[in-house]
Amino acid sequence: MHQELLGAAAASRQLLPGFANPVNDAQATFRAALDAMAHPGRVYEVAAASGVPAGLSPALTALLLTLADVDTPLWLPPGVDAGVLDFLRFHCACLVVPSPSLARFAAVPAGRAAPTLASCHPGDPAYPDLSTTLLIEVASLDAGPEVALSGPGIQNRQALRAAGLPDGFWREWRINHQRFPLGVDVFLTHGRQLCALPRSTRVES
Repeated sequence: MHQELLGAAAASRQLLPGFANPVNDAQATFRAALDAMAHPGRVYEVAAASGVPAGLSPALTALLLTLADVDTPLWLPPGVDAGVLDFLRFHCACLVVPSPSLARFAAVPAGRAAPTLASCHPGDPAYPDLSTTLLIEVASLDAGPEVALSGPGIQNRQALRAAGLPDGFWREWRINHQRFPLGVDVFLTHGRQLCALPRSTRVES
């Protein structure tokens, strides 16, 4: 028993730290996420500092530290580093579920396969906000093929040049948009950058 306690203590010492200033950093990240949702396709910087587990980025880590908690089941793709699971379970106390259809948040680190939008929970007609929010780490938010976005929060058109999206993502997105008010919302992250694609957003090209 004594050895088990020592092992647990040693493991906790090896965990990366969460936010340096938990209240202020979570509030600042939440504001960035809200601004991104209010202005689809616009890229925002995340300033909050924390430990960053292998395979995540500062922006993806900050979003998870801010949004995930004991009441928000989380899905992660197979093969994610054990340090990511330990970090999120310790700092967020979130339940990790086996399917994105069971998750409030689904997080896809760089290099991992993202679930299809159709495999995520679309919400319920009475509670569309209970859908899955998908967080995807991409290769770039300014060096990919350009698409034009329109819809609420966009005055005319908003260009987005995300690189490293899953194959067929924009085709899936058009179907996802047609399900509104049901459907999946998406955050794209890269480094310290993030942008949002609420389900109300249309892609034009």
